[in-house]
Amino acid sequence: MSLPEEFHEIAKRVNNWGRWGADDEIGTLNLITDQVVREAAAQVRAGRRVPLALPLQQDGVQTGMIPGRVNPLHTMVQINQELFGPGTVATSDDAVTLGLQAATHWDALTHASHSGKIYNGRPADTITAHTGARFSGIDTVRTLVSRGVLLDVARAKGVDRLPGDHAVTPEDLAEAEEFGGVRVRSGDVVLVRTGQIQVYLGGDKHAYGYPSPGLSIRTPEWFHARDAAAVANDTLTFEIFPPEIEDLWLPVHALDLVEMGMLQGQNWNLEELSTACAQEGRYAFLLSATPEPFVGGTGTPVAPVAVL
Repeated sequence: MSLPEEFHEIAKRVNNWGRWGADDEIGTLNLITDQVVREAAAQVRAGRRVPLALPLQQDGVQTGMIPGRVNPLHTMVQINQELFGPGTVATSDDAVTLGLQAATHWDALTHASHSGKIYNGRPADTITAHTGARFSGIDTVRTLVSRGVLLDVARAKGVDRLPGDHAVTPEDLAEAEEFGGVRVRSGDVVLVRTGQIQVYLGGDKHAYGYPSPGLSIRTPEWFHARDAAAVANDTLTFEIFPPEIEDLWLPVHALDLVEMGMLQGQNWNLEELSTACAQEGRYAFLLSATPEPFVGGTGTPVAPVAVL
């Protein structure tokens, strides 16, 4: 089934191919300039640090719905081993196997493709089994530090958690801006809170993923107009799931990653941040969220920290 005309019309309006040159591999992260980072650093007033990552553990968010996306399997490979003989210093070492998008993560621009293309018009077949992503792998994102903005859609609506069938619209995002007394501007990393991660934290990871609130197909145009550098939220699927348009699966992935070249993140725990922002009375902060540099990776675990 081909993508509908509605999708292609939006794609034309948000397309950034060539905006930063034919060789560009990082898309909207180009909007994070030195000046943006200086202004982001100025957001730090209290020095309050808020972690946003889920623990990397075997009983994680993945349920097996996506083949191969396994929760972390942690193995000890040596325990108190005296490598240089009896009585010498002993060391312990361990290894882990996990899906790079298993828990709190960034999707690289190569995580999605459509019509045989990835970001900047490159062929999708440049992603191979041997090397992974030849272009726009997550390792091309060398640093990710910017002003973060929490759009607390749930709190703005006076609820702990949005219902599972709620598609977050541009109107919802604008309402959350007004609630937080903040406006998304060029180079910002936007964090959208739905409250959905409460379901996982409460012990029901199957209900966490389905049904789930998430971003509407209308939101890419809003982020494009504001020149957001990246967007993350507190859900498994990022966009509303099941989709708002029947049989149109993951359209927001394709619009954000492929057309716009905008990183997106999932499974971010925004609960403590929601409380902190409400207590501090401000919804902008310094955000440090540099990806792990897996060469050729189409995603990566990340341990973001917001500093207020």
